[in-house]
Amino acid sequence: MAERTLISPAQLGRTRGRILYWTVLVLVVAGFTLVFLGPLYWMVANGLKSTEEFAQVPPTLVPDSLHTANYEAAWKVMDLAKLLFNTLYYAFGALAFQLVLDVGAAYSLSKLRPVLGKAVLGMMLATLMIPATVLVVPQYLTVLDMPIIERNLLNTPWVIWLPSVTNAFNIFLLKRFFDSIPQEILDASAIDGASAVRTLRSIVLPMSRPILGVVSIFAIVGVWKDFLWPMLTLPDPALQTLNVGIYSLATGVPENHLIAALAMASAPTLVIFLIFQRNIMSGLTAGSLKG
Repeated sequence: MAERTLISPAQLGRTRGRILYWTVLVLVVAGFTLVFLGPLYWMVANGLKSTEEFAQVPPTLVPDSLHTANYEAAWKVMDLAKLLFNTLYYAFGALAFQLVLDVGAAYSLSKLRPVLGKAVLGMMLATLMIPATVLVVPQYLTVLDMPIIERNLLNTPWVIWLPSVTNAFNIFLLKRFFDSIPQEILDASAIDGASAVRTLRSIVLPMSRPILGVVSIFAIVGVWKDFLWPMLTLPDPALQTLNVGIYSLATGVPENHLIAALAMASAPTLVIFLIFQRNIMSGLTAGSLKG
């Protein structure tokens, strides 16, 4: 069967067709590049401008002179090292809980097939239809006086870790991947005497590295970009995340230093995406086809 494309080979073989094809392709690629990289360039460039040039109207596209000291000043004045450590601590803690609990939930729904498993999965996916802002008040009241243990979780890492575990989207991704693993492999493991936990640890998890990488990136980025929840639950300045800390100190620093701080805060997630973008795409499509 011939491959279907947007333009037929006969049209592409003509001079007019080739010119039209490459013109449209270049315009689309340039347009998307400008949309995605334009704001990043604008943020980095403004962080390199002097205070006078930053306030200049109309703004300059390229800085007249590079003031790299703005980044150094922003790093020291806003104590970005402490904020970065806090954010990494919360992010990797949330990642550890998600890998343990979400993997266990997805494996149970996919391979152990508990009673009412489909109903549980359906209710879990239904939570994706609820706007996150609707859950802020009940979640805040819950962590303010945690049921059973009757303890206030404000200004503790648990206030970030516990809500992040209940991620229905990650559980669904993991379940779809586990569904694609042939049942015969698990049956052979059971015949050899391996328990369900041993099968998960020794067979399923080594085969699931692509989707585990995707879930890990989602978990880290989810904590990294969150603003409203950490602002409400971490009022202590010494425990705040990057986003909240920069926002709290925004009124006391020059605007070009603030932009420089925002550029440095954005850099780690961009680097992670550029390094693992191939793993992200392969992990997202790994469980889409079966057989």
